[in-house]
Amino acid sequence: MHYSNKDIMEMDRVERLKIINSITGIKPANLIGTIDTAQTTNLAVFSSVIHLGSQPPLLGFVARPKTEDSGHTLRNIEENGAYTINHIHPDFIERAHYTSAKFDRAVSEFERCGFTEEFIQDFEAPFVKESAVKMGMRLKEMIPIPLNGTTLVIGEIAHLVLPDAAMETGDIDLEQLQSTGISGLNSYYQLKKVAQHPYVRVEEVPDFNN
Repeated sequence: MHYSNKDIMEMDRVERLKIINSITGIKPANLIGTIDTAQTTNLAVFSSVIHLGSQPPLLGFVARPKTEDSGHTLRNIEENGAYTINHIHPDFIERAHYTSAKFDRAVSEFERCGFTEEFIQDFEAPFVKESAVKMGMRLKEMIPIPLNGTTLVIGEIAHLVLPDAAMETGDIDLEQLQSTGISGLNSYYQLKKVAQHPYVRVEEVPDFNN
């Protein structure tokens, strides 16, 4: 198959969404937790979380344009500057997926989809108790993307919670943690570690031509 830009733009909307969301490969599956000024919690599945730097520890994610019945995650972060990022594991993929429904803002996806709110001292946003890996984030910057109306949300990790065993080798083993990935709009994958290589220095690069 060969699609031109014109072909892609003329596709059915859902077909285009599925292809373009899948073509970059497996993306991390996360639930982002927030809370509004009325103390109503919100939970939504995202596949756009990315690493932006380690010093300071920055992560970004892309929030879709706000409408009357969606965009609660972005609104809540704008209100209080705090949110959580929580890994999705196989035993609650289905519940996590259904947080993507356009619930009314007064409805908490935690309650509606069967998740447990977890709070830690001096941090406003709710974590997902069921998740083994969770990050408490402080908003640093929001960058509008005019081309499609989305927003790049950049936050700094204020809290990182994960099992002690996950760090025994010095590297986080995502297979051991049973973290999952997303492709497209609704396909979920388990992760399998297939190799581990040393930190690369120029003088240690093998001769791949012989």
